Amino acid sequence: MSNAPAFIPFTRPSFNQETIDAVADALRSGWVTSGPKSAEFEATLSNYFGGRPVRCFANGTATMKIALQVAGIGEGDEVITTPISWVATSNVILSVGAKPIFVDIDPVTRNIDLLKVTAAITPQTRAIMPVYLAGLPVDMDQLYTLANQFNLRVIEDAAQAFGSQWNGQKIGSFGDLVSFSFQANKNLTTVEGGCLVLNNADEATLAEKFRLQGLTRQGMDGMDVDVLGGKDNLTDVNAVIGLHQLKQLPAYQTRRAALARQYFDAIRAGLQSAGLENLPLELPVENFSETNWHMFQVVLPLEQLDCDRTQVMSELKEIGIGTGVHYPAITGFTLYKNQGYKTSDTPIAECVGRSILTLPLFPAMADEDIRRISCGFIEILKKHRKN
Repeated sequence: MSNAPAFIPFTRPSFNQETIDAVADALRSGWVTSGPKSAEFEATLSNYFGGRPVRCFANGTATMKIALQVAGIGEGDEVITTPISWVATSNVILSVGAKPIFVDIDPVTRNIDLLKVTAAITPQTRAIMPVYLAGLPVDMDQLYTLANQFNLRVIEDAAQAFGSQWNGQKIGSFGDLVSFSFQANKNLTTVEGGCLVLNNADEATLAEKFRLQGLTRQGMDGMDVDVLGGKDNLTDVNAVIGLHQLKQLPAYQTRRAALARQYFDAIRAGLQSAGLENLPLELPVENFSETNWHMFQVVLPLEQLDCDRTQVMSELKEIGIGTGVHYPAITGFTLYKNQGYKTSDTPIAECVGRSILTLPLFPAMADEDIRRISCGFIEILKKHRKN
């Protein structure tokens, strides 16, 4: 019988018994696709965002694509975004016939560097799509000042930022089009799903059309289709999970922040006791008023190590610690290289994309898990530090 400690994944969703029972009730009801629970979830989310219209979708990719469609972005248009994101961010731009324009990131926040956006704007620029990496928003005042100055739509890829804030306001409660993901590793999950916060009833109606084959119903038997839509609706089974996750969100947020504080303390103390206080390991921005601590990411000092990120991840896995990579630079993918994009055009993103590492962070973690992860991680850094 092995005495090895339990494996710690980089993330794991939490579902209480009340949620599991509610899913069973939804299944027993016979109404398992979009129905009353989906409508209730949308209404509850609208209330959460201060009364703004909200529509839910099958996934966070659909929310972004439909946001672009609602904004009228299409063939020949350009959308400015970041190269450090899940590739869905730029894929949806391509999918509507537009062109992603990648702007380099800020090395501290790892979000798009808004100071570099103006130089990328052309007569074809129609929108900017910032990404809030690990839940940390960009400077929202600066973002919307820029958008207003150049008459740009803003599609916020807030996939990771549910529960984040700016100056005391929830992300999504203000701004233009705001897209959230409810995928399994998000702070609030419906297993798969997402929502889009819109500006008015007309945009909400258009989003509904794009969500379900462009369909509009009239009366008992009347139907019409006037736009090309898809099949991106959220089911009642997913919605029930989301309703119960919302109840638990405050406790989840508090726990995530507490774990993040422990990471800062444990890693800094560990580096000092190991004689590595001068090792340029980059921790996240220590922000406890705005970010939701979706992930805890470090940037490895690879130039001072005799190994690469893969080796660090492999050795952590050997001692029962899972990690992730969020994300390599999008411009390094074959699809994008074949279109002429080069990682060298965004050198900070290229460097961060090679070096960033996601450590485990989820509400069910124990305090001891943080100590174990930090100790194991620092031992690996010490082992591989160049002399």
